[in-house]
Amino acid sequence: MIKRLIIAIILLGLVVGGIVWFKFFRDEMIAQYLGGMVPPPVPVSAETVEPVTWQPGIDAVGTALSAQGVDLAIESGGLVREVMFSANDSVTEGQQLVQIDDDSEKAALAAAEAALQVAIADANRAQTLQDRGVGAANATESAAAQTESARAQVAQGQTALDRKKLTAPFAGEIGIPRIEVGEYVAPGQIYATLQDLSRMRVDFSVPEQQLAALTMGGPVTVYSEVSDVSAQGRIIGIEPRVDPNTRMVSVRAEVDNPSGQIVPGQFLRVTINQPQEDGVIAVPQTAVSSTLYGDTIFVIRDGEAEDELIVEQVFVKLGRRAGGRIEVTEGISAGDRIATSGQNRLTSGGKVAIDNSVPLTVTGQ
Repeated sequence: MIKRLIIAIILLGLVVGGIVWFKFFRDEMIAQYLGGMVPPPVPVSAETVEPVTWQPGIDAVGTALSAQGVDLAIESGGLVREVMFSANDSVTEGQQLVQIDDDSEKAALAAAEAALQVAIADANRAQTLQDRGVGAANATESAAAQTESARAQVAQGQTALDRKKLTAPFAGEIGIPRIEVGEYVAPGQIYATLQDLSRMRVDFSVPEQQLAALTMGGPVTVYSEVSDVSAQGRIIGIEPRVDPNTRMVSVRAEVDNPSGQIVPGQFLRVTINQPQEDGVIAVPQTAVSSTLYGDTIFVIRDGEAEDELIVEQVFVKLGRRAGGRIEVTEGISAGDRIATSGQNRLTSGGKVAIDNSVPLTVTGQ
């Protein structure tokens, strides 16, 4: 019995030992096999760093406003007799837009004009009697005062009549009518909006650090993200204070809008153009990798073997951004070849192969 137990223990030890030996042998063979494999070069797109003429700019987002734009309101209440415009009509300054019922105002004006004629006749009669020496001076003065009062009544009646005739205060494009013929309207009620779209204003804000770079009359470029629309303009106003909550400075620019494609309330991108600078090192933004340790760029160097290329991860100091490129102030120099794509598969010292067959496209903003 003891002999059988000993034999079983020996056999079990042999089996376990064999399994352990096979595991270690397999791992060693796999390590040797993988150690003998040379990984293929990683394909990357590359670019040679060259000094460029840099067009710096301050980027912001803004809202379009018409240089002239108002909500047209009723001046004097009454029934609408006629609406003389349609939505999106181009109107001229002084063009009549709405006619409010003015029958009572016309009657009141006619009565005032008749009263004025009577007052003038009475004043002339009093003056004639005074000239003949049979009239009192106070009678003449009273008649003159009555005449002036009658003239004021006529002017008041004419003003009330004019308020029933609503006209455009300036030329522009009128919006959708908000009143209908036969509707009773009250003073102050909005009946349409009028916008002069030939010139637009754009309100935007920039950080307080950029305040020194702003100048009155400075050039700006605005464009829309939803359509291929851009316009040139200039700064016409800079708020003389910094918002203590946002640390931003409000700025207003005016741009030409001859096509009328920019409309009030539209979201716009704004670039405040700065003077050009020569000899600036700028690279595509896709070439920069950002981590918690800093910003890096993979620089392509020649390897030990012929036609061998390796990459070196270099820490860089970045500057301004514009047009899909970013300024590099420290870390690389003109003539360096850098990887512009494929960095997520690269490690410092790894081999690469340059493949620029796929064009690199970079979004400007």
